[in-house]
Amino acid sequence: MIPSDPLEKRIKRHVLGRPKSFYVSTLPGVERLCAAELSGLGLVPAEGEPGKGGTLFIGRIPDCYLANLFLRTANRVLMRVDEFSATNFRQLEKKTADFPWELHLHQNAAVEVHVTTRHSRLMHTDAVADHFKSGLGARLGRQAIDPEKDLSGAGFQQRIFIRAEDDRFTVSLDSSGDLLHKRALKAHGGHAPIRETIASAILMLAGYQPGDPLIDPMCGAGTFSLEAAMMAGGIPAGWYRSFAFMEWPCFKVPQWQHIRREAENKMTRITKPVIFPSDIHPEACRALDNIFRKTPLLSETAQVTVKDFFSLLPSDFEIPGDKRENGLIALNPPYGLRLGTQTAAAKLITGIGQKLKKDFRGWRLALIVPDSLLIKQLPFPVTAHRLFHGGLTVTLLTGRIC
Repeated sequence: MIPSDPLEKRIKRHVLGRPKSFYVSTLPGVERLCAAELSGLGLVPAEGEPGKGGTLFIGRIPDCYLANLFLRTANRVLMRVDEFSATNFRQLEKKTADFPWELHLHQNAAVEVHVTTRHSRLMHTDAVADHFKSGLGARLGRQAIDPEKDLSGAGFQQRIFIRAEDDRFTVSLDSSGDLLHKRALKAHGGHAPIRETIASAILMLAGYQPGDPLIDPMCGAGTFSLEAAMMAGGIPAGWYRSFAFMEWPCFKVPQWQHIRREAENKMTRITKPVIFPSDIHPEACRALDNIFRKTPLLSETAQVTVKDFFSLLPSDFEIPGDKRENGLIALNPPYGLRLGTQTAAAKLITGIGQKLKKDFRGWRLALIVPDSLLIKQLPFPVTAHRLFHGGLTVTLLTGRIC
């Protein structure tokens, strides 16, 4: 039975007034970067090393707003809402129905349930989801929870993640909605697309600092360039998008507006280009240039040109002399099926290394290669980092070109 206390009072006491446990999921290989980002926001990660694929922090609901808005390397932010044991479906359904879901979801919310199980007597994920949805529907006073039929115009679909391990169930509510790599800036894709989250991680690992010159000579869709431009202007990663938490019963518009105002006050207006994307494909350059031109906060940050990397020189760009020693060149060359054999890959990386040594001496480097063995093709020392990208484990090479 739902308590008779006014709903707003219960939300204030039980949701807004109490610390919550949040799990920030990331791509494997960038967990420490994400934990460092959390610390930079004043959100203290759980003690010890971050786990594989994510990290925990304790905070309040406005801290969830901060994490979604600012984190550049996170996939999504989950709020842990319930934990219980169940050894049969009747227990599962009853404990779900006993939980105060009305504090977290509107009655007509479009809900999607994701289940993973390990060492649990209730191992059938579809059955777990069905019984969970029955209990949830009973609590919310609905006959059914069907994401395909629930209010097609309801906005963000509310995702609930259930993890069952050793008959212990952990239930989390997704605060992000779309994965956080979706910045709502570009709709086009490149020839070798890279997620915004991994691009930001690469820039961080390469030592990029806001306002440093960045040359992105195989820009494709321009992910490196857009991420660096947002960093340069102090623009939060989620500035242009919306989030699932904005449709929670506890969402407070004034709190959210205050957080955005404070972020806006810290932004820096860039008046001369510091980001230099280029590509041999004119259509990709046009699409990227349109994004910069149509986005007021980014409009003067970048100079986009159509050019082949192997004919490119640093002198092609108006980079102040005192900034050149901090310059970074970021390269995501074609690889995999588009590049062909390992011999072809080795030949390309050798050519890139020779070009860099000849014309970009002193610049810092971020270079993605499909195989760490290709390090030997470069004529200068680099540091290798293993990253997960596009279903593959790839190697990021960073260092100073000499």
